[in-house]
Amino acid sequence: MIPSERLKGIEVFVCVADAGSFTAAADRLSLSASAVGKSVARLEDRVGARLFERSTRRLALTDAGAAFHRTCVRVLDELQEAEAALAAQRQEPAGCLRVDLPATFGKRKVLPLLLQFARRHPRLQPRVTFTDRFVDLAEEGIDLAVRIGGPDRRMPGLSHRQLGVERLVFCAAPDYLDRRGAPKDVDELSRHDAVAYARADGAAAWRVPLGEMPPAGLAAAMGSMPIEGAITLGDAEAQLDAVIAGCGIAQLATWLAGDALRDGRLVQVLPGWEAPGLPLRLVWQTSRQLLPKVDATLEMLGEGVRVE
Repeated sequence: MIPSERLKGIEVFVCVADAGSFTAAADRLSLSASAVGKSVARLEDRVGARLFERSTRRLALTDAGAAFHRTCVRVLDELQEAEAALAAQRQEPAGCLRVDLPATFGKRKVLPLLLQFARRHPRLQPRVTFTDRFVDLAEEGIDLAVRIGGPDRRMPGLSHRQLGVERLVFCAAPDYLDRRGAPKDVDELSRHDAVAYARADGAAAWRVPLGEMPPAGLAAAMGSMPIEGAITLGDAEAQLDAVIAGCGIAQLATWLAGDALRDGRLVQVLPGWEAPGLPLRLVWQTSRQLLPKVDATLEMLGEGVRVE
């Protein structure tokens, strides 16, 4: 690191050389002529060379002074450019931005927003990974992540913003319902083929209200109903494909099943039995929020990510 006094001495030296006198330089720097002269004298002592030829009529750079002046001008120009670049970064998102997203939700709901954002900010370089595992942001150098579920407790060094809560609905393909009929209540689900989602270390289960559904506007107490004899898949898109193919009934998040429900590839089963799913959160390293690339992306995702 260059001590501030060294930079100050260089700035004074360049100003004297450009102004042609100590007095003129003193006026430009709002210093006394004596202070300017002492600053130049200290600089000459430090570099071990005479930088100016002094006479009663004129002040001129020595050969060593001229060479030193060229270097100092370049250094000061580079510092000015660096400061200008930092100032620009404070206004314009720039640089590598590392983002981690849930595999299916990230590709369907978040990546399109990130791509549009990157087009608006060409100096930004998103580096996006898609994982359904818990990612340690600090250890893996991730600036921010979108998470579905995960621990509710706050982790040291991380900040959170909730984006919403999944809404889960029972779905099946029309041809499956033509073959097997539609269940009239949750208890009849056990007599149907099921297409479940579960990670390698998790058990497949329906998320169902306990008891009768309450009137609209009131939250139901939720519980888990184990699924037996189901096709169990560890990928949400594969689960969706299997249900559309008529393999059975599934409980899907509306952000995943919405298009298929709208175009008729799927039909909602037990439409009165909807359940809240997992919360969606935006998570980031608190220490990086002041970076323009992180702050602007957080604002964009916080406004743009929606859970149907």
